[in-house]
Amino acid sequence: MEIGRSELAKLISAKATVNTSLRWLPFFLPTLAVAFDSSTATLALLLGVAEASGLSTFFVGRWLDAGRERLVIISSLIGVVASSLLALVGSIWTLAAALLLLGVASAYITVAGQAWISVRASFGQRARYIGIYEISWALALLVGAPSVALLISIFGWRGPFIAIAVAAVMAAVLIAVIDDGEHAIRQKVAPPANVPITRETWLIIGASAVLAMSALGTSVIAGTWLDEVLGVSTGGVGLVAMAIGLAELIASTGSSAFADRLGKHRTMKFSVAATLIGLTVIVSAGTSIFLGALGLFVFFVCFEYSIVTSFSLVSESMPKSPGRALAVSNATGTVGRGIGVSAAGVLYEAFGIRGPVVFSASGALIATVLLLAFGRLRPDFA
Repeated sequence: MEIGRSELAKLISAKATVNTSLRWLPFFLPTLAVAFDSSTATLALLLGVAEASGLSTFFVGRWLDAGRERLVIISSLIGVVASSLLALVGSIWTLAAALLLLGVASAYITVAGQAWISVRASFGQRARYIGIYEISWALALLVGAPSVALLISIFGWRGPFIAIAVAAVMAAVLIAVIDDGEHAIRQKVAPPANVPITRETWLIIGASAVLAMSALGTSVIAGTWLDEVLGVSTGGVGLVAMAIGLAELIASTGSSAFADRLGKHRTMKFSVAATLIGLTVIVSAGTSIFLGALGLFVFFVCFEYSIVTSFSLVSESMPKSPGRALAVSNATGTVGRGIGVSAAGVLYEAFGIRGPVVFSASGALIATVLLLAFGRLRPDFA
């Protein structure tokens, strides 16, 4: 089944807004540390706690399978508005509360959008549509990060929070007017009982979660590393973040264009293994800005392709309850992301960039093993 361009564009704009509200923070931790009179390690820890709040998606799967995707998405956008208002107070405690809300909003809009697509697109086309939807993740850096850098330069640290709140209100209006057509009747269906997660589903969920842990273990500290070791300015960090956003855009569009045709499971295994190339370049960069940015670029291309492709595999591993599978996957991935974010600051302060890189490489290896086990149980997913 074809999904309308207008509906998909509205979903992308909503998710891009929520993603930007969360994604710009790691790249500007030094700026926020000054604004909130805190340390980079403390803020990184708060981001880890924010990621952990996504565990609440454990409870939303049955509502998604009953057709409440739109309600969940709008609720996420309202959460972003409330989060921005809390952050504007300027207290480390209100910032902590704001980050918790952001973690929930980001998790909910992710699974709700993926569930919306999963019940409207066949498995043979699903990577195409989910890949397009996940372009929003890349846009958060490609467009959002440099915009945030400009806002900070002009208006100070409060500028991004105000702009994101306004954008979230506009996105909520767009989602509210989406025409569900033949699927509208699902909104009146009672939420189904929770369906047990199968063994193969747990394997692909585990691979996705460990991969997310691996990615956050390095990415969350990237801005600090660029600032402290490579001497990149705030504006320069925005440009590097934009380059990473371009890498993710390439990966998301690549998954959309090739995963269905070349095999979702096959290409995901290759891209997970290829993240090790990017990590090797990062740890070998020394004080070279070029090598540092190149390593991050390669790492993010491979990671983003892997994680976007995994969403289609997760949704089809339980075709009668895609919302349940995606919700549990996101909640499990939240644990991985929280561990990655929390470990990043500690490992960086103790070992420099080598600490987070070794951590991320270990996660990529574990994810590869889980993918191989999944392939043995589901050879039809090649």
